[in-house]
Amino acid sequence: MRLALIRHGPTEWNEAGRLQGLTDVPLSAAGLAAVQGWRVPEPYRDFTWVASPLIRAQETARLLGLTCAVEPRVCEMNWGQWEGRTREELIRDYGEEFHNRAAKGLDLRPHGGESPREVRDRFAAWIASHANGEERSIGAVTHQGIIRAALSLATGWEMIGKPPVRMDWAAVHVFAVDAESNVAIEAMNVSLEAP
Repeated sequence: MRLALIRHGPTEWNEAGRLQGLTDVPLSAAGLAAVQGWRVPEPYRDFTWVASPLIRAQETARLLGLTCAVEPRVCEMNWGQWEGRTREELIRDYGEEFHNRAAKGLDLRPHGGESPREVRDRFAAWIASHANGEERSIGAVTHQGIIRAALSLATGWEMIGKPPVRMDWAAVHVFAVDAESNVAIEAMNVSLEAP
């Protein structure tokens, strides 16, 4: 199975460096303008597409001309009490505790939120539900946390330090999934920018 992932366009919270998580923030004016200049590359247009229920993903899918079923399992990580906060605010308020939690990688757990490992497990369960199905090409308009989860599944990255692959967020990231639900990178950073 081939799996294509697209992150939603920018929001005002992205632009301010705020953690969004499950907070339903729409695309910003700049985000709307950016996504209007995106085009899904031809090889991925006929995939069966789903989208996160959050408005920023739904708006992105609509602007890309994709007809998507809503799929909660490709929703962003729940950042709990950290949502709406910037890194600087978290360092100011939590100090060493913030750094200690961040150093846990997949097992980082924000106050009242979920860990990246739980996000990865949720996403892996969704992948497994499709790995042996009839659909051989699926795509999701989703979030940074889900694409990072896919990269973790494909490479074994524990989400400590920089990702093993630099990711462009105005791009399609494509993975291959075998019958046992093992994930491998097929193509990263396939531009969505219109030629």
